[in-house]
Amino acid sequence: MQITKNLFEGTLTVQIDGRIDTTTAPTLEGELKHSVTNEIKVLVFDFERVEYMSSAGIRVIMAVDKVMGRQGEMKLIHVNEEIMEMFEITGLADFLMIE
Repeated sequence: MQITKNLFEGTLTVQIDGRIDTTTAPTLEGELKHSVTNEIKVLVFDFERVEYMSSAGIRVIMAVDKVMGRQGEMKLIHVNEEIMEMFEITGLADFLMIE
C-alpha cells in the first residue's frame, strides 16, 4: 500500500494505492493519526487505486470519521463497486459521505 497526502487550505486529500487489510491498516492508521490535526476541516479519501479493503480498513475509516465528525467532514471519492457493495451491506453507506 502506498499513501499520498496533499494538504491545501484545511483540506487533506489522502490517496491510497493498493490494499487496505490487516497488514496495511496499521500503517494507514498511523499516518492518519499524525496528519489529521485540528487544522484539518475536510478529509477526502481518494479510493481510485484501492484494490481491496478488509474489516481492518473499515475500522480505520470509522475511527477517523469519528474524529472528523467533531472538527469537520470526511468524504470518500472514486470508490469501486466491490468496496461500495461492502459499505452498503454493512450499512455504512448510509453514514459515510461517498461521492
